[in-house]
Amino acid sequence: MSAQRRRRQYEYGNSAGVAQIEGYLICQAALHTARREAEIFADRLDWLTSAQRAEVIRHYRARRTAIAHESIEATAARCTELRAEYTARYELLRRRLWCACATVTLILAAVLISIAIVFRP
Repeated sequence: MSAQRRRRQYEYGNSAGVAQIEGYLICQAALHTARREAEIFADRLDWLTSAQRAEVIRHYRARRTAIAHESIEATAARCTELRAEYTARYELLRRRLWCACATVTLILAAVLISIAIVFRP
């Protein structure tokens, strides 16, 4: 295995680990925000008993967490779609560039051969 390939695998492993940590931190931030919003909402309902307040907080947090989860999943699905779309576009552009280079090379070779034939002593 070449050094460059090992380095790429190492970098990919690190970026995957960083992405996992980032995902965990985003999830924890969403949970914290849901908890804080639930408590703020329940505080506005000052007539609730302690048990009712706890129940309202639990329901609010559960719903807010579900909404965040759905949003993250929709974003991840869109990222997957975009990656496939951009990969396909990149491959098409790469093929076109290769074909253009091959065409220019063939034309240049034909011109040089023609010049060599014409100016042959």
